[in-house]
Amino acid sequence: MPLPYLLLDIDGVLIPFPAADGSTPPTHVRHTVLPTGRDPDNPVPIWLNPGHGPLLASFLAGTLVAPVWCTSWRKDATTIVGPLLGLPEFPYLDLPRPEITTSHPNGYLWKRDHVEPWLGGSAVAWVDDDFTDHDHAWAAERTAKGTPTLLVQPDSHHGLRPRHLTEITTWVSRLPAARAA
Repeated sequence: MPLPYLLLDIDGVLIPFPAADGSTPPTHVRHTVLPTGRDPDNPVPIWLNPGHGPLLASFLAGTLVAPVWCTSWRKDATTIVGPLLGLPEFPYLDLPRPEITTSHPNGYLWKRDHVEPWLGGSAVAWVDDDFTDHDHAWAAERTAKGTPTLLVQPDSHHGLRPRHLTEITTWVSRLPAARAA
């Protein structure tokens, strides 16, 4: 059995959304970045937790998953965000730029239309802050049909926590290939 994928979102997972008062967690540090295609006179401020880099690097070194960025940051995930966290380069899903006004145009996360065919029959732990009940039902159905699927949904104002990685580690340890190793 090939390694399960770890699909990792950025906005709401590594970059928290501001609270109602505009504040971000005190654990996060502001960076000013220039995403691909952005006007050089209009960079973007982002807030990253410097502890996420070592946390993820340690997790990836000790857990049998194949990490893939699954984010609207696309290639910028591996050229901008990952390096700011000190993460090694890993692949990204080249998601399209749909013209949508909600991230759930069909009642579920829009990325799923692109993730599902890309995954095929691969097991996956997917970390994103924007799943709906329809996404959780999809994951349960996939798992019931023999393709282990775990959705991990951090709070978008706090982002990734160690407990989320513990949940994934526990899930991976229960996969048939992990038990056989």
